Amino acid sequence: MPPRRRTDPELGRAALRRWHADPDGTDRATRGTAVRYALEELATRAPGNSVEVRVPPYGVVQCVEGPRHTRGTPPNVVETDAETWLRLVQGEIPWSQALAEGVLRVSGTRADLSGLLPLGREDRA
Repeated sequence: MPPRRRTDPELGRAALRRWHADPDGTDRATRGTAVRYALEELATRAPGNSVEVRVPPYGVVQCVEGPRHTRGTPPNVVETDAETWLRLVQGEIPWSQALAEGVLRVSGTRADLSGLLPLGREDRA
């Protein structure tokens, strides 16, 4: 079962478009809505509990089928900042580049989300 959405998809897509139009001029609330929407969208497209994706301070989601994690630090973690996350979602930076630049931290054998990003055309500005 896909996760319950907390962000209205229309509001999320609008926030993502606003961020894409002016990343430096986007206010914190709009950036947060865009990040949370993209996290929820990823979890909807790749449901599961084997990978935890963290974008502090905006949100965290579990996704990708596989062994369920229940306690402590998950074995498969992806963590990055909001700017990098939104750039990955929009296809503005490839996964490999974000890793090479050190702005994307991953651990675990299932933590490679390069096949899931960027999100589909309907989510690009």
